[in-house]
Amino acid sequence: MVELKFSAERQNGQIITGTVSAASTSEGKKKIQKLIQQGSLKLLSTEKKTAYLYKVSKGNEKPIFGEQKAYNKKEVVDAFLKLGYKVYYVRAKLFDIAGKPPQQDILMFVRISAELMDQKLPYGEILAFLINDTNNKVLRETLKEINNDLKKGVDSEQTFLKYQSVFGKFTAFMLGLASKSGNMTEIYRATAKFLERKSEFRKNLKSALVTPFITILVLFGAVFFYITYIFPETAKLFKKFGIELPPMTKFTLDLSDFLLENPVLILAAVFIPIIAVVSFFSTERGQYLKDKYMFKIPIMGNLIHKTCIEVFCRVFYTLYSGSAESITPIRISAEATDNRYFEERIKKVSIPLMTKQGIGITEALAASQVLTETAISRIRGGEETGNIKNSMLQLANYYESETVYKLKNIIEVIQVFIALFIMIVMTLLTLVSAETATISPSQKKVEYRQEYFDKPDKEWLTPSSKLQIKSDTFS
Repeated sequence: MVELKFSAERQNGQIITGTVSAASTSEGKKKIQKLIQQGSLKLLSTEKKTAYLYKVSKGNEKPIFGEQKAYNKKEVVDAFLKLGYKVYYVRAKLFDIAGKPPQQDILMFVRISAELMDQKLPYGEILAFLINDTNNKVLRETLKEINNDLKKGVDSEQTFLKYQSVFGKFTAFMLGLASKSGNMTEIYRATAKFLERKSEFRKNLKSALVTPFITILVLFGAVFFYITYIFPETAKLFKKFGIELPPMTKFTLDLSDFLLENPVLILAAVFIPIIAVVSFFSTERGQYLKDKYMFKIPIMGNLIHKTCIEVFCRVFYTLYSGSAESITPIRISAEATDNRYFEERIKKVSIPLMTKQGIGITEALAASQVLTETAISRIRGGEETGNIKNSMLQLANYYESETVYKLKNIIEVIQVFIALFIMIVMTLLTLVSAETATISPSQKKVEYRQEYFDKPDKEWLTPSSKLQIKSDTFS
C-alpha cells in the first residue's frame, strides 16, 4: 500500500489537506482526482510517503543513523530539530523496495499477541515488545506505523487495511476488526489458527506435489544428458564400423539424433504451453477456471475442496454473532478460502438468495453447490437447533482432522510411486547400456580381416596391402 498527501484549494480560497491510501500510486492519484471533482476543488500538490535515511546526533552523543517515512524531507528535518537533534543529513532512500515478510513472522506476531492479551497486557505494550523483538525489517517498520496511527486515534480497521500487502487481505481485515469486536483475544487466536492451517497445508501440498515434480524434472535432465551426449559417443562408434545395432540401441540413437537436430522445436514444445498456461491463469477468468476445476483433480482435488470448507467454517465461527449479522461473516469467510470459484459462488448465489429472497443460511449455502452434503447436513442441524456457530466449529475441526490424515497418506503413496518411476527409468537405461555392451562385429568380417594377417610378412606388408587393410577396416 502507498500513502499520498494532497493539498487543494476551495472556491473561497481555503486551503485543505488530506491523505489517501491505495494499492499503487496511480490508483491513489485516481482517488484524489475523484475527491477533487466531487468537492469542486483545485488541486495544488500531491506528495507520496517515502523512506528517508538520516544521520542525527544530540549534544555530545554518538551520531544516530536510521530510516524514517515521511511525505517530504522538510517533515523529517523539522521533527528532529524540534526534539533538539543536530541534523547531519536527510536524503531520500534510493531504492525503497519493501518485500513481504515471511508467513512465519506474521504468524508469530499474531500468536504472541493473542497469548499476551490472554495475560491482560495492554495492546500498546504488546506492540512495543514486538517492535523491539521483531527481526524482519518490513514487519518491524509496519508495526511502528500501526502503533503510531493507533496512538493518533485512527480507526483500527482502516489502519490495518493500509498494510494488507504485508499481512494479506484477510489477516489485515481480521486484525483491524478485532479491536471493534469486543472479543479481541478470540479473533487473534482464530487468525493465528487460520494462518497455521494455511501454512501447514501449503507445506504438505509442497511435499505432495512440488517436491516430486522437481525430482522428476532432475531425473529427466539426467536422462536427456545421457541420451544426447554420453550414449551417442559409444553407439556411433559401432555405427562407424558398419556394425548392425540392436533395436533398443538403434531407437535410442535415433531419438538422440532427433533431439540434437531439432532443439528449437523441442524447446518450443516444452516452454510455449507452459507460458501460455501461466499467462492464462494470471487473468481473472483463468484464475476462476483454475480454482473451479482444481476441485476435480483426482485425489488432491477432494482435499483442496475440503480445506476450503474448513477455512470457510472456521472463519464463520469466529465472526458469527447471530442470524441478524450473518451476511458479513459469510462474505468474509468466502474471501478467506482464497479460492475464486468458491468465493464467487457464495457471493453471487448464496448471499443474494438470503438478502433478496429471505432464504435461510442452509438453503442458500446449498444452492451455491460448493459445500459437501455432509457440511450442508450439519449446518441444517445447527440452524434447526439454533446452534449454527458450534456446528461450523465442529465441521472445521472434522475437516481439519480428515485432510491432515489423508494428506499424509497421499504423500507416502506419491513417494512410493516416484521411487517406482525412478527405478523403471534407471532399469531402462541399464538395459540399453547392457545391450550396447553385447554388440560385436559379425564373424564374417572378423574372418575376412584375419586373412591379411595369416599371409607371409612380405606379401601382406606391401603398400597396396596396407592400403587395402586401412580401407577395409575404417570404411
